[in-house]
Amino acid sequence: MSTSTPEAVKKLLENMQTDLRSLSMECKKKFPPVKEAAESGIVKIKTIAARNTDILATLKENSSEVVQPFLMGCGTKEPKITQLCLAAIQRLMSHEVVSEAAAGNIINMLWQLMENGLEELKLLQTVLVLLTTNTVVHDEILSKAIVLCFRLHFTKDNITNNTAAATVRQVVTVVFERMVAEDERFKGIVEQPTPVQGNTNRRSVSTLRPSAKDAYMLFQDLCQLVNADAPYWLVGMTEMTRTFGLELLESVLNDFPGVFLQHQEFSFLLKERVCPLVIKLFSPNIKFRQGSSSASSPAPVEKPYFPICMRLLRVVSVLIKHFYSLLVTECEIFLSLLVKFLDGEKPQWLRAVAVESVHRLCVQPHLLRSFCQSYDMKQHSTKVFRDIVNALGSFIQSLFIIPNTGNPAATNAPAGGSGSGAQAAAQGGPGAGGQGGSLTTQAAFEYRGTWIPLMTVSVQGSAKATYLEMLDKVEPPSIPEGYAMSVAFSALLDLVRGITSMIERELAKEEEEAAVRREANPDQNAQPEPGAHLVWEEMVSACWCGLLAALSLLLDASTDETATESILKAELTMASLCGRLGLVTPRDAFITAICKASLPPHYALTVLSSNAANLNNKAYSIQGQSVQIISPSSESHQQVVAVGQPLTVQPQGTVVLTAKNIQCMRTLLNLAHCHGAVLGTSWQLVLATLQHLVWILGLKPGVGGALKPGRAVEGPSTVLTTAVMTDLPFISNILSRLFESSQYLDDVSLHHLINALCSLSLEAMEMAYGTNKEPSLFAVAKLLETGLVNMDRIEILWRPLTGHLLEKVCQHHNARMREWGAEAVTALIKAGLAYKHNPPLAQNQRLQLLLLNPLKELSNVLHADIRQKQLESVLQILQSQGDSLGPGWPLVLGVIGAIRNDQGESLIRTAFQCLQLVVTDFLPTMPCTCLQIVVDVAGSFGLQNQELNISLTSIGLLWNISDYFFQRGEAITQELEREEAALQKQAHEKGEPLNRPFHPAPPFDCLWLCLYAKLGQLCVDPRPAVRKSAGQTMFSTIAAHGTLLQQPTWHIVAWKVLFHLLDCVRKSSSTADKEKIESGGGNILIHHSRDTAEKQWAETWVLTLAGVARIFNTRRYLLQQLGDFFKAWEVLLDHIQSAALSKNSEVSLAALKSFQEILQIGTPVKDSAMPTEALALAVMGVPPVLIDPLSASGPGRPLLRSDSMLERLMRYNGAELQAPPPGEESALEDAALWWSAWNTWYRTGTDSTRPPIGGTGTDRPSFIPSQPFLTALVQIFPALYQHIKTGFSMEDLKKLGVILHGAVSIPISSDASPFILPSYTEAVLTSLQEAVLTALDVLQKAICVGPENLQVMYPAIFEQLLLFVEFSCKPPQYGKLETKHVANAKYNQIQLFAPAEWVALNYVPFAERSLEVVVDLYHKTACHKAVINQKVLQNIIKTLRMPLGLKYACPSESTWKLAVSSLLKVLSIGLPVARQHASSGMFETMWPELANAFEDFLFTKSTPPDNVSIQEFQMNEAIDVEVVQLISTEILPFANFIPKDFVGQIMTMLNKGSIHSQSSSFTEAEIDVRMREEFSKVCFETLLQFSFSNKVSTPQEGYISRMALSVLLKRSQDVLRRYVDDERLSGRCPLPRQQVTEIIFVLKAISTLMDSLKKTQPENVDGTTWAQVIALYPTLVECITCSSSEVSSALKEALGPFKDFMQPPVSRVQNGES
Repeated sequence: MSTSTPEAVKKLLENMQTDLRSLSMECKKKFPPVKEAAESGIVKIKTIAARNTDILATLKENSSEVVQPFLMGCGTKEPKITQLCLAAIQRLMSHEVVSEAAAGNIINMLWQLMENGLEELKLLQTVLVLLTTNTVVHDEILSKAIVLCFRLHFTKDNITNNTAAATVRQVVTVVFERMVAEDERFKGIVEQPTPVQGNTNRRSVSTLRPSAKDAYMLFQDLCQLVNADAPYWLVGMTEMTRTFGLELLESVLNDFPGVFLQHQEFSFLLKERVCPLVIKLFSPNIKFRQGSSSASSPAPVEKPYFPICMRLLRVVSVLIKHFYSLLVTECEIFLSLLVKFLDGEKPQWLRAVAVESVHRLCVQPHLLRSFCQSYDMKQHSTKVFRDIVNALGSFIQSLFIIPNTGNPAATNAPAGGSGSGAQAAAQGGPGAGGQGGSLTTQAAFEYRGTWIPLMTVSVQGSAKATYLEMLDKVEPPSIPEGYAMSVAFSALLDLVRGITSMIERELAKEEEEAAVRREANPDQNAQPEPGAHLVWEEMVSACWCGLLAALSLLLDASTDETATESILKAELTMASLCGRLGLVTPRDAFITAICKASLPPHYALTVLSSNAANLNNKAYSIQGQSVQIISPSSESHQQVVAVGQPLTVQPQGTVVLTAKNIQCMRTLLNLAHCHGAVLGTSWQLVLATLQHLVWILGLKPGVGGALKPGRAVEGPSTVLTTAVMTDLPFISNILSRLFESSQYLDDVSLHHLINALCSLSLEAMEMAYGTNKEPSLFAVAKLLETGLVNMDRIEILWRPLTGHLLEKVCQHHNARMREWGAEAVTALIKAGLAYKHNPPLAQNQRLQLLLLNPLKELSNVLHADIRQKQLESVLQILQSQGDSLGPGWPLVLGVIGAIRNDQGESLIRTAFQCLQLVVTDFLPTMPCTCLQIVVDVAGSFGLQNQELNISLTSIGLLWNISDYFFQRGEAITQELEREEAALQKQAHEKGEPLNRPFHPAPPFDCLWLCLYAKLGQLCVDPRPAVRKSAGQTMFSTIAAHGTLLQQPTWHIVAWKVLFHLLDCVRKSSSTADKEKIESGGGNILIHHSRDTAEKQWAETWVLTLAGVARIFNTRRYLLQQLGDFFKAWEVLLDHIQSAALSKNSEVSLAALKSFQEILQIGTPVKDSAMPTEALALAVMGVPPVLIDPLSASGPGRPLLRSDSMLERLMRYNGAELQAPPPGEESALEDAALWWSAWNTWYRTGTDSTRPPIGGTGTDRPSFIPSQPFLTALVQIFPALYQHIKTGFSMEDLKKLGVILHGAVSIPISSDASPFILPSYTEAVLTSLQEAVLTALDVLQKAICVGPENLQVMYPAIFEQLLLFVEFSCKPPQYGKLETKHVANAKYNQIQLFAPAEWVALNYVPFAERSLEVVVDLYHKTACHKAVINQKVLQNIIKTLRMPLGLKYACPSESTWKLAVSSLLKVLSIGLPVARQHASSGMFETMWPELANAFEDFLFTKSTPPDNVSIQEFQMNEAIDVEVVQLISTEILPFANFIPKDFVGQIMTMLNKGSIHSQSSSFTEAEIDVRMREEFSKVCFETLLQFSFSNKVSTPQEGYISRMALSVLLKRSQDVLRRYVDDERLSGRCPLPRQQVTEIIFVLKAISTLMDSLKKTQPENVDGTTWAQVIALYPTLVECITCSSSEVSSALKEALGPFKDFMQPPVSRVQNGES
């Protein structure tokens, strides 16, 4: 209730009156004056109450009078009265009705009471009421009141003392509160302050207002008093204690900092009075060293005094807290002192109090920041902030290191502290022996045997001190063990928490502002002012070493999970802060500490140790004290939760993980997870540590890179407790999430992460080199995981990521490592391609190629397992993304095609599967520019030599590809031409030519050419099957799809593809190995015709040549329109020739077949079926090739002829070659082509039939052409001749003859003979012989229908045929080769491996057929001039002489019979011709030949074989007879046209024949048959007929015949006589056989003669002849006596005809007499 309401006033008045009444009552007796005063007072009050409205004001004015009675009452020193008066005065005061004067009176009265020691408590109460209710008390009165309180404080009464102390405190506060109120009142009024004149007058307070002045005086005197000086204002002070003074100072400073900060006078006091005072009072503490004896020091040192020291520290705390800004230098001193007090040499209590003070500072981050700004950042200043932190660190270290001298209780540490306890803990026991059991649960630090318990000292963030508050203690308290440590620990944590939260708040604010600024003006890149950052950085730089040292040590020593957690959190926040501020070294150091703590003690991990070494090298000293960064001790009391293998290269063993390690690991994970963005390069530390932990815990990567607990099998020495087992899924989950969260990192941080993983992986690989240990796949797995979650910005990390995996991991020699590398690369590529990028890959070709590039790079890895992986993923990519690869095709195809022969089958097979998939499914979806690559790749599969089937199938694929080209030709052409135009433009802009294979050809044709070129390469593959397949495919595609090519492209096909191929095949064939190949790999047997490389190449040559020839044949019109068709033709012929002359019979024969094929071409002009357009082209577009055919320097041989082809053509096409009409031009060109062909044929024939030179029969000739070859060769001629007959000259005919003769002469090897030769008895021609005759037949028919001038060739043809006829008796020689006759070639028992014997052919049928041809031809041509002039008949006869002469000696009996019949036929035609031309002398030389021929035949030197039957003999005789008849009919009647010599020869011959020639070999029975009686008879008859013919032209002729007869008769006479004589002599003895035969012959001759004479005209017979005949008669009669019956019968026949002579002749013979 307010004191000014009417009710209150009324009440006051009543109370006052009551009080006065009471007073007057009390004093009635003893103190009358008082009573009077009281009563007058009552009156006064009543009067005031009656007269005034404002009663209170009036009361105040008259308060001196009103108070007077009560003051007098007090003066009585009567306790009861005094109490009553004091109460009344207090009531007045409380209603604020006391004036200044009255107040002065009251104070004076109270002072007297105090001096008298009365009512002390009441006095204090009164003073308090007086000072608190109003502000009337000032200056000296106020000072007197305050002194009064002080005096009461120092009484002997405890209660009074305490009350007084409290009152003093309150009064002091009141004084200052008044000043604050006064300032508040005058706030608005600005006044001109007079300048302060320094220190001249301590009381220069004229500028201060009243209350301020009081406060100033009071504070100044307090300082004086504490300093033990006399006060200026508080007059009357008798005594004072420093402790109380300090407390008062502290409370003023703490409660009214504004006063000192706003008023210069007060600031001055602080600087000039308080600080020096504090410093002075501190001196004993500074100098004191614990344990130094006072004896050694010259002056006794004042000992530190706990109460003062503690209060000083409190004052310092306040000063620093509030007036730091005013007292920069002083604070520097204070803080340095504070740091010193933490020294180990100071008393324990001092250190404890100092730590509490430091803690107070630590919870004020802003203050700390100011220190940093004011000291640490100034140049020549103490690094105060750093020192504070370092001091804390050293303090904590010292607690572990220095035995606790200050606290004897600590020296007998509990049993858990050392020895057994440590061991028990290391073994994971729940507690140590003895009473240690109960202690283990308590939170504590334990380090190297020193055990320090941890207490809860204050709530986090507030420094609630214990010892700084012990204001009542005089003696230093005993400090419990662990207290100092606990405070220091809290201080550290609060320090970290404060700094980090402060800086982070400010950072966040700055970022927000920056964001706002960016939104406001986006283009401006505003940099925040660097000031703040510098401070923050300096703070961190200053404190991190000390913090780290202390925290690491604590972390190592901590045995309590919560404490550990706090330490880790501190380290974590520091690391994160350093990261945010970009302070790399401190960040790495904190992270290293966490990492080390995660790993088992002494675990060798290079990253960490190198980092720690860096830290140790820098000396972090605190005023000479160096801060060691203590390495963890191994004997911490921790529960072991896991035992595993180390990943390091240390000798194998196991390492132990404790629960604390796992806890640290979680912190590490947390750090990486939440602060990944600021880790930068320290990712390396973090990841390295995690990798090792993961390894020790036995986590292995699974699909997609996530780590799963491995099976126990993998790490036999890994032992995990259930505690950690339950943690593992959580850890692996966090690990995965950690890398998943990499998607929220910015690009730079992501790069740091990737780089760290890469270097980690490098390290793992290094480690995996030396040992056979399983490598750590952590890094690779995590690289994969990181890549997979950052697909949306894959570009920025793709190169480092894949680069590392490709260059390092995939190349590693450890298979598991490699496998994971490949897995990672391929998984990333597949994921990248499958990811829905924005924009899609189809529109972002660069990205697509970037993604596919590593796939290509994998091809450079030599390891098969990697390539396998690569190809499998290609297959998967094709199956999933095949349709959308677009520009990525070249890369993918490149990968498929990057096969090498050293890669093994399975790889090639996988790659080939990919290719098959491409060819079957994706050709239409890929850009046409890639088709060429498909062709190349398919080709490379053909060329690989690991797997034959793949090579063959790939050739099939090429066929499929060509089909695709064919079907989609138009579309492909369009697309390629568009592309070509673009490329052309680019090339033009750059000014360089377009670089593309087969350039001038159009792009679509180039595609075909590439295909052909690939097939061409395959056609010369070392493997026969591939060559064969490729060859067939190539020629089939050219045949099937060649029409698509443009005309000029055919030029390239011919020269670059076909001829190039022929060259290669020819070269390979000629150099192929002749060694026998045992088997074709595996158990495949090889046929003997393919058992050498040479034979296999031969097959290829055959196929190729046939293919090319076929193309030349079918595409003739196309090719002919090319400018250099003639040259191409020459080259082709050259190839045919070299193949034909090859030593391989298969090749040579095939070459001829090809030759035949290209010759079956009709001349295009004559071909009526030719389409009109082609004709038109032939007419218009064909350049006149023939103008200079020889200068066309084709690779063919120069023509082997003297006259140029041109001349020859001119010769046959009219003398002058005009510009040919359109049709003729190509005819001319044709002629050139055919003559070229003829030259080739001629060279081939010559070379192949030329007999070997030198060497006797023992040397095997190098090569002898086979019969089929020769047959084919000869068979070509007729076709060829059709085209060249117009120009075929005699010279050419001779050449032909040489070849035909050579061909027929060539023998065959005896092992081939059964297949070629007919059995000896069959008269059959071989096909070669047939062909030869056909060739000649074609020629002679052509001559027959040809112009007159061709007939000169007839004789040459005869000559050739007659040569062949001679073969019947004289087989041709082939060089010097010894040939066996077929009859005795032992081909029935060919010995294997014996050199083949050469068998001459059976030429008889051939010769005989030739003879028939001769006869036939002669029949037709006998009258031709050339035939007559060239003495063909003579040659025929001359040739026939040989078989006729040999007769029975002929190889075949049929020969001489045929020869005879031929001779007869020829003569029947030829003799009339000869007679006709007798005069010309053309036949002069023929007649002797003919005579000789007759002679040789009729009187052959050979005897008939023994086994001739009688019938045969008679038939042979009939032939002889036929000859004689021919003589008698065709020759003798025309004797006058025939040379005489010849006739003479004939006569002699007939004469000889008419005498029976005998043969001694006959049996008796046959003798009459064998005597050739018939022959003799005919001879006789002819002779006689000729002799007695009356047409004797010359007497000489008649004489010749007569002579012949007489000789005959005389001889007969002699024989008969001799026989008769012998018979007589021999008596009974029979005569020798031959004599008997002879006589029989003679008798038979006589009877023949008689017959002849009988038939002849009598006038033709000479008389002497008759005489001689008759003279024989007696001799014959004498023979009658002979005993031989044969002779008798012959005699009978001889005597019979004589009966015709028994009658005399009708007329006389005139000239009968001689």
